[in-house]
Order: sequence, then C-alpha cells, then structure tokens
Amino acid sequence: MSRRLSCLLIASVAAAHAAVFIAYQRPDWDTQWTDQNGYLLLGRVLADTGRFTRFANTPRYVPEAIRTPVYPAFVAGLDLAFGESHLVIALAQAALLVLICLFVYAIARTIASDCVATAAGLVTALYPPLPYFGALVLTETLATFLVTAGMVLWLRALGQSGGERKGPVGPFLLSGPVFALATLTRPAFQFLPLFLIGAGVIATRDARRLRWRGGLIMLAAFFAAVVPWLAYNAVYFKTVTFSPAGGPGRQLFEGSWQVQLPGRIEAELTTIADSTPDPTALDERVRAVAARSRLPAEPMLRYVHQHQDIRRIWTEPTDPWERTTARIAADREYLRVGLENAWQNPVRHIWRRAVRGTLLLWAAEIPVRYSDINRLSPVTTRAIWLPQVALMLLATGGMVVLARSRARDEAWAIAALVLYVTAVHTPFYAEARYSLPAKPMILLLATVAVADLVGRFRHPSEITDKL
Repeated sequence: MSRRLSCLLIASVAAAHAAVFIAYQRPDWDTQWTDQNGYLLLGRVLADTGRFTRFANTPRYVPEAIRTPVYPAFVAGLDLAFGESHLVIALAQAALLVLICLFVYAIARTIASDCVATAAGLVTALYPPLPYFGALVLTETLATFLVTAGMVLWLRALGQSGGERKGPVGPFLLSGPVFALATLTRPAFQFLPLFLIGAGVIATRDARRLRWRGGLIMLAAFFAAVVPWLAYNAVYFKTVTFSPAGGPGRQLFEGSWQVQLPGRIEAELTTIADSTPDPTALDERVRAVAARSRLPAEPMLRYVHQHQDIRRIWTEPTDPWERTTARIAADREYLRVGLENAWQNPVRHIWRRAVRGTLLLWAAEIPVRYSDINRLSPVTTRAIWLPQVALMLLATGGMVVLARSRARDEAWAIAALVLYVTAVHTPFYAEARYSLPAKPMILLLATVAVADLVGRFRHPSEITDKL
C-alpha cells in the first residue's frame, strides 16, 4: 500500500470513529461532565473580552486560578471563527484525532515496515477512548495531540543527532514550545522534558554530548514559552506556579479516599454531600448507603464531612476575588487533610496507591456514555478493563522488542513518557483519562509486539531497516 493511501485510510477510519462518538455522546453534552461548563465559560469570556477570567463583568479583573490558558484559548478561537458551538469543538477535536493517528503512523514508519506502521495508525484510530473524549469539551484530546506532536519532534531530533553527526537544532528547538503548550493545557506535563532528556542520553553511547546540547536547547525553548504564564501568576497570585488553585492538594485528598472507597460509592457520596446541607439528613443518607452496600459507615461519614467542610471554604464567599483566593486556600486544606488521611496507615496507603492507582491509570477506561456507566454490572466493567490490561502487557513486550533492536531512542523515549505519567499520577490520584496523552505511544508499542509475535518481521534487523 502506498504511503498516501495508508494516510487516507487511517484518516478516514479516525474521522468515522470520531463521528460515531460525537453522535453517541451528544445526549450527555449538557447534563454530564460538569468540567465542560468551566471551559466553555472561559472560552466564551476570552473570545468576548480578551480576558482570562470567569467573571466578565466585574469592575476588578479576577484572574482564573484553576485552569491553564491553552485549552480555553483553543475554545475561544473556535468561538470567534464559528460561533459558540459544542459541535464545532467536537469536530475540531475530530481533526486533531486524525492528526494524532497520522503522527503514530509517522513514528512507526521510522522503526517498522509500512504495513506495521499502517496497522499502528489504524489501531490508534480504532481505540475508543480517544474519540470518546474528543466529543467532549475537555483537555484530553488537545493534550494528547500536543504530547504526540512533541514526541514526533523529539524523536526526529534524536534521530538527527546520532553518531558523530551534529544534526540540525530545529527539531530540538520546536519540541520545547510544543511540550510547553502541552503543559499549559495540562500542568501535569511540566517535568516531562527532563525525563525525555535523561532517556535520550541513556539511549546512546556515541552522541551523549550532542544529546545534552539538544536537550538544553529544548529546555530553553520550553522555559521561554512558559515564562509569560508563570509571570502572570506571580503578578496576580504572588506565587510561581502553573495553576495556583490546581495544585496537588485536591489530588492527594481524592487519592486518599480512592484507595478506601469503591469508585461508585465515592461518586454517590459526593453527590449526597453536595445536595444535602443539613448534617442530620446527611448522616442518615450516608448510613443508608453503608447499609445497602454492606460497608462500614464511619469512613463514609468522614469523607462526606471532609468534603463539605473544605468545599465551604470557596463556595461561601460571594465576592469573585474572595472566592478565587479562597479556592487557593481550599487546595492547601485539601493537602493538609489528604496527608492526614494517608498518615493514618501509610503502608496501606502507599501499597494501595501503587497497585490500585496503577490499574486505574492505565487499564480502567470505560468508553461508555457517562449517564450509563453506573448501570453497568461489575462483571461488564471488568470485561472492559481486561483488554486494556492485555494492551499494557503487549506494550511492554513492544518496548522490549524495540530496545533489543536499533530503535533504542524510541524505546527509551516512550518508556520515559510512560514512567513519567505513572510517577506523576499514581501517588496522588488516578483516572484512566490522565494516561490518555500517552496512549498513542502505547498503541504503537502493542502493534509492534503483535507484529513481532505473528512473525511479520522476517528477521530482527527489518524492524529498524530505516534507522
């Protein structure tokens, strides 16, 4: 199959899959995933006023304290060009999905045959969680696009700096701003460049000085791109941070309960806590949940009371500026209470975060409409998880295949990405969507592993015949 035909096939499958999920997700657009409302509001205000705030009409400018600016700017750009429309955003993200799949194809062509590369692109196009989130106004698709684009540039830079060749600095220079945009979309990626530089140096013996030089160029470009946003937060919030109210506090607090309460129970308790201000009625409803689920009531009561107490910190103030600063204070309180919860039994907490957190991060995606998820039986849920466990096992095998070949740069770079995502999210709080930006690389590795298992590579050198 020709390169052009392969790209056309991959793009067509990705676009069709995105269209299916846009139609499937549409009933939930206005009723579920409340995070969407915040991004839609920020995008609309940014498009109308040019100010990054939730409060368009206040005399005093009230900067946004939780979200970073790139995704709201993406939404605002679409609002300005086409008018405010969830469908337009979903279609734009469908186009990003097509590009993600083509990026995977491009990377795969450097390490495998065109047949395997086409398969990798198609597997990515057919992976349901990617179009699932593409149909929602959430950061996942844009973050995945930026991380994958950054990996394309970074791997190209490593390939051009091999051996004794000095190589151009362009790919190193360009990868920095792309990873910066990923970080300004999801701050969790702020230290990813350091992991990639370390992996790039480890992967070679002959070009370490060039890799260090290229890595410093990438870091300089990355830093230059994020400095304006860090300066913005320093001016308005007197702190150097990517997200003043979106720090590790909330993640640690939720993570401390994620390893104690079943997911469905915690979600139900959160809804009860948010809708039941009366303490007596709250305790009665929580005890009813405990009796029905045959679980101890005491941890559930502690959770809802902690949740309510901290939430009041930022919901009670009515002044927009006071509410914004209170949200920052709430994150600090989340951190304090989360540490207190974890310290009650630190060994159990660490063990459960390592085991359950890793599973939830990498193998617990449920690409079912959110309004229908709780109707699934536990057996069905685990049946959905099982192929994802198999996918991660195959990806591990694919990494071994690459590491044993001459594709060490790719193997080490993807390993660094996977290790980084795991290290950032597993200790605090894990959702499967947090690993989505790394999933295109996982799908590439799994395809390589399957191809190796079925003997598509006629001899070991064929996997790297283009390096």
